[in-house]
Amino acid sequence: METSKRGQWGSSFGFLMAAIGSAIGLGNLWAFPYKMGKTGGFAFLVLYLILVALVGVVGMLGEFALGRKTGKGAGGAYAALGKKYSFIGWMAVISPFLILSFYAVLGGMVLRYCLGFLVQIFGADGFAGQGSGFFGWLLYSGQSMILFFALFLVCTMAIVMGGVQGGIEKFSKAVMPALGVILIGIIIFVAMQPGALEGYKFMFKPDMSLFSSPGSFFDVLKTASGQVFFSLSMAMGINITFGSYLDKQKSLQKNAVIVPLFDTIFAVLAGMMILPACAAFHVDYAQGPGLLFASMQKVFLDGMGGQAGNIIGFLFYFLVFIAAVTSSIALMEVLTSAVVDRQLDKGKEPNRKKTALLFAVLQFLIGIPVALDALGSGGAVVKAPYELLGLTTESAGFAMWNDCWLDFYDMLTEGIMMPLGALLMSLLMGWVFPNLVKDECEQSGHQFKGAGYFKFCFRFVIPIIMVIVLITQIQSFFL
Repeated sequence: METSKRGQWGSSFGFLMAAIGSAIGLGNLWAFPYKMGKTGGFAFLVLYLILVALVGVVGMLGEFALGRKTGKGAGGAYAALGKKYSFIGWMAVISPFLILSFYAVLGGMVLRYCLGFLVQIFGADGFAGQGSGFFGWLLYSGQSMILFFALFLVCTMAIVMGGVQGGIEKFSKAVMPALGVILIGIIIFVAMQPGALEGYKFMFKPDMSLFSSPGSFFDVLKTASGQVFFSLSMAMGINITFGSYLDKQKSLQKNAVIVPLFDTIFAVLAGMMILPACAAFHVDYAQGPGLLFASMQKVFLDGMGGQAGNIIGFLFYFLVFIAAVTSSIALMEVLTSAVVDRQLDKGKEPNRKKTALLFAVLQFLIGIPVALDALGSGGAVVKAPYELLGLTTESAGFAMWNDCWLDFYDMLTEGIMMPLGALLMSLLMGWVFPNLVKDECEQSGHQFKGAGYFKFCFRFVIPIIMVIVLITQIQSFFL
């Protein structure tokens, strides 16, 4: 039973499942494999692992500590340190608001693919007669995009309405172990396919050729760092909010290591599921964002074929759907907790269900352009930003931020607000409040191990990396 009007985790296991679930989502199953495929495989993996150690673990600990110290979600945590810092907290609320608006569209597409393969199992056509060309058809099917976008948001809203223990924790404890079992099962099946070995070589065979020039290195660094942010839920308020529900008996430092560790293992396993499958069935690794949809559907429909392809396809997209929901509920919880905190500060009785419903409606409205612009393919119901500006994809001045509405929202969040928020957080933890993390970690007699390492990363490593990331992000989005 929750012990406060805000909510509190019922157990360490429940917190870990929710925290790992928030990290394990489309960032792992969609973004990690395709980014690895586009940036040379092993080189991306090496930089990603380094950034998890230097930025991910340290940044997550700082956010957990800030949340538990203040007892507030992202919106109020920075304000508790001083009103002049409140803008950092609101960046960490705006980011998940924009992210969820496009995340839920992608989640709805996953749900549609899952349903498609389920129908195929029972002998009917689950892909509107389009076969492996379904992805292109779906992007222009406004009714389907809106319907499944809305269904995904309803699933997210219903779980958040249940509260911290009764909704988020209960759901995460039930689905996360099942998610792991399905993942391992599909990996074993893929590993048995002829040609899968080439996918493993792509991932793990040492090849640092992409580091031969500074430009290539910074491109991989930018991509890997963005993946760390997105995957570990950094600078988007989730870790602060989840940390605020932790009691003082829990070891922050241990949890800040366990969550990135399991998230990284899951990301690598996702790569071991998707990239060897692409190799086995002759699908290009570098398909970009369509890898999860068009490419993987081709693997199951045309590569495997028959009932085996339908069953594995259904299990694959069901796995992705569950992973997407565990992240989307974390994003919506950041928004809900921000309102709940303000209501409690004003002495009002918080209404979690009404708040979650309000945000679901707002997310739906903000996400409509993402659902109806065909991801910038052109000629859709809603014009992409570049079309509104009178540009074409070959025009001078065409940049990534105006490619589609998803990229526009992504530019504002992963491109600017998230790295800027991480930079400011690290400067606060390293220089302005240097004892905050240490004091909070040592609650209830816990020892703060490696204090010098964390202090050095907060003061120097994270700020330097964040400045580099901001510069490269601005270059990629605008130049």
